[in-house]
Amino acid sequence: MCPENPAFHPWLPSPAPRRWGSLKRLPLPTRAGGLAALAAFALTACAVGPDYERPQAPSGVQAAGFKESAGWKVAAPAQVDASQAWWQAYGDETLNRLVAQANEANQTLAQAAAQYRQATALVGAAAAAGQPTLGVSSTTSRVRSNTGGALYEGYTHSALLQSAWEPDVWGKVGRSTEAARANAEASGADLAAARLSVQALVVNDYLQLRLADAALATYQATLQAYEKALQLTQSQHRSGVATQADVALAESTLQAARAQATDVQLSRRQLEHALAVLLGKTPAEFSIPASPEAQCALPGLPGIPAVLPSALLERRPDIAGAERRVAAANANIGVAAAAWYPALNLTGSAGSSGSGVGNWLAAPYRIWAVGAQVAATLYDGGLRSAQDKQARAAFDAAAAAYRQTVLAGFQEVEDNLAALDQLARERVQQEAALAAARTAERIVTRQYEAGTAPYASVITAQALALNSERAALQLQGRQLTASVTLIKALGGGWTAHHD
Repeated sequence: MCPENPAFHPWLPSPAPRRWGSLKRLPLPTRAGGLAALAAFALTACAVGPDYERPQAPSGVQAAGFKESAGWKVAAPAQVDASQAWWQAYGDETLNRLVAQANEANQTLAQAAAQYRQATALVGAAAAAGQPTLGVSSTTSRVRSNTGGALYEGYTHSALLQSAWEPDVWGKVGRSTEAARANAEASGADLAAARLSVQALVVNDYLQLRLADAALATYQATLQAYEKALQLTQSQHRSGVATQADVALAESTLQAARAQATDVQLSRRQLEHALAVLLGKTPAEFSIPASPEAQCALPGLPGIPAVLPSALLERRPDIAGAERRVAAANANIGVAAAAWYPALNLTGSAGSSGSGVGNWLAAPYRIWAVGAQVAATLYDGGLRSAQDKQARAAFDAAAAAYRQTVLAGFQEVEDNLAALDQLARERVQQEAALAAARTAERIVTRQYEAGTAPYASVITAQALALNSERAALQLQGRQLTASVTLIKALGGGWTAHHD
């Protein structure tokens, strides 16, 4: 059986002290048998340190469902499902092409992919530490000697084939490989998280750009109305009906609306630049033409199913990555524990050594050696104890980070479910306010044209209508942003695929 972890483990008893006797000189067959026994013991070795168990979810989460939606339950991390083209739910072909380009050319994804390959390679490097090493060496030297008056001068040659192996008796290599594998899986989850984040950024920036197009179309119609109002006021001023102040008010209203439209145009250009970078291009290489009918071209809001499966939260890549880092930290406890036990090294070499090529190859000049070494640290000034505490503290930190990630995931889903619910109600209210503002603007404008209302009433009605138009568009934008964030919070899409 494997020994338990050494002292300082808070959950396991301290191991009994071990005595290591001296190795006596034995005849060659006995020594060979001893080496074989050591090798057999090494092959039956096992790992010290605690076996991994996933940390418990935060208190109160196990039995709780989502406050803002029925049909939810707590889910355990599962494999990330990156196969869903969730952005297609918005029904926009241009958006589909942009996301496909970002998946191929985004440099953040390229960096994350390279880091994942690096983490995967480290798994092989960790596993290689448990394999034997084989090397070869050859030397040639010129010597001169005087033995009993006999002079010798010539060359000596030697060639050796050397092998060494440190059996993984206490599972240090196994735990290191386990930690590296868990870290590689966490890196794979990081890659999936980066991909999902880039996709969400592309979708959100594109939707906001189309909302800017809709706002510009609204401003275009508003500016035309303001220009007509200015012309009417100027005409009435020439007729002596309107005052110069009315003309100034009309001019001020028109210029203020133009300034607001210019600001929206600036936002659109910056969104276009952001999309270019997400697609791995410079802003000069990329542009999206404005839709001629921006209001009709706005992507629709995806419908959310009444009941969402709990498996959606399971595949969140940040939760999966955090859980894998807990597993890696747990394996590192075993690596630290293995340092308390002796290390066994098996070595062997074979070759030839002699003077002259003929003698060098002759049987009497052939050499070989086999050996075993057991080494243990008796005193290290508390180094191993500190490393053990460090590994356990790292595990506790990783477990806390995992629980916090779960809590953050719940909050993110709750926030956006609530946002979509409340924004839908607010949008209905705002649409009613917009309709009333448009009606008031038409009535006051007709009254002004008939000379029964002052121009100040027209300015007030126009400002109210424009502000209502902008508020309605902003609400639509907030709804789209909340839908994108909710899909991202659920790991992408409304359905879960399982093998």
